[in-house]
Amino acid sequence: MALITRPHTLLHYRSCYSSPFFNQPLSLPFPTRATRLRSFSCATNSNSTLSNSIVADLLDYLNESWTHFHATAEAKRQLVAAGFQLLKENEEWDLKPGGRYFFTRNMSCLIAFAIGQKYNVGDGFHVIAAHTDSPCLKLKPRSASTKSAYSMVNVQTYGGGLWHTWFDRDLSVAGRVIVRSGSGNAYLHKLVKVKRPLLRIPTLAIHLDRTVNQDGFKPNLETHLLPLLSMKHEETSLESKEKSTAMSSKSSHHPLLMQVLSDELNCDVDDIVSVELNVCDTQPSCLGGGNNEFIFSGRLDNLASSYCALRALIDSCESPGDLASEHAVRMVALFDNEEVGSGSIQGAGAPTMFQAIRRIVGDLANNHVGESSFERTIRQSFLVSADMAHGVHPNFMDKHEEHHRPELQKGLVIKHNANQRYATSGVTSFLFKEVGKIHNLPTQEFVVRNDMGCGSTIGPILASGVGIRTVDCGIAQLSMHSIREICGKEDIDIAYKHFKAFYQSFSSIDKMLTVDI
Repeated sequence: MALITRPHTLLHYRSCYSSPFFNQPLSLPFPTRATRLRSFSCATNSNSTLSNSIVADLLDYLNESWTHFHATAEAKRQLVAAGFQLLKENEEWDLKPGGRYFFTRNMSCLIAFAIGQKYNVGDGFHVIAAHTDSPCLKLKPRSASTKSAYSMVNVQTYGGGLWHTWFDRDLSVAGRVIVRSGSGNAYLHKLVKVKRPLLRIPTLAIHLDRTVNQDGFKPNLETHLLPLLSMKHEETSLESKEKSTAMSSKSSHHPLLMQVLSDELNCDVDDIVSVELNVCDTQPSCLGGGNNEFIFSGRLDNLASSYCALRALIDSCESPGDLASEHAVRMVALFDNEEVGSGSIQGAGAPTMFQAIRRIVGDLANNHVGESSFERTIRQSFLVSADMAHGVHPNFMDKHEEHHRPELQKGLVIKHNANQRYATSGVTSFLFKEVGKIHNLPTQEFVVRNDMGCGSTIGPILASGVGIRTVDCGIAQLSMHSIREICGKEDIDIAYKHFKAFYQSFSSIDKMLTVDI
């Protein structure tokens, strides 16, 4: 793959990547976690290493996961490596207590679970749910555009991004394609990532926009947000006629873009029959700050939560005895399309998770499910909705309610809202904080100001779907929905430990409180 040559590099070089020094493929075997080559600081003169840290692994995950498809594929790879068994939704399942399983939907949504060896029908599910998508630009179905002497790419905005941050960035494309197989009798689903800077959205020079610093930068999202791909190639009439015949089926996208994709996929252009691409920032995720205490990255919202939840599940049941005394089913649910309301087949608005719970209950009961087994299971279950939280901004402190100003490096933030924009209650907040208290893990609390609107997440959607007890929480961050976000390094470690402790100890903590007597 093409090399990103930047003065500040954080690349995890695998055997399929190019050498950063000689631009030649590496001939080393696929590295283990302990032997990976890593350089985690944005500054080249740093000697900071995190060879066995959850933070280091998160940085790897972020750099692999340019899109929701890649995030799901990387999660799948890690689950398989940990011994989880891949299931298919359209096939019968044969589940066993003590077993570990997962399935994907649309390669952008994933459900993984580990069944306690002492599970009985009616026992609860302990779930951590997050989402794989982030605000971004997506290519339109007909992306080819020409302006003046430039070849441009038509894009549409996805989610509520801070779109001014996408200007003057080294951008590229990544996503999925459908490719015709060599025999022509089948089609293949493939992921693609062009790692070199391919696109750029240039700002207008201040000489041509004299009042921008006084009036603010207010780009028109339809006309000013088109990435520049290349200079327009001037063709002779004969070349144009020949290409128009050869490329008629690909006319929706620039021939140059299609050629770049075919080179990455090692296939013919004509074999690419469908593309679904995001525009992505090529700058790697890395550590930053005077003490390397920050993580600078795109897509922290919400891949940081997704990865901490995924790793917590994997590590909570990695040894044979970890599920020996467990009565519950431990589950992680990673959904797509949260940034646009979750209303899709792969979003939290679909019944994916609850259908999975019902299937698991039925399968473990040998399909002889007693009266209200599913409903009893839901009443015993608990959901942690994990999505990033708003840390207090030092330059805009008045945007936070003065008694609820979460800080970076101070632990998970429990989110409250009296109008149910978050699903947290006094009971669910207490139980989740008790997990942290027992394991000496700090928590914080957030409430939005009364004179400001409140965001939301998948918590209320899932809680109201079937009535599962839910707490909304998240890792504090700055620059949410920017192309480049910030969170605290220590908070990643705290979140991972809190999630792992939730899986390992919630069964015993939940027994200590009875609400409906």
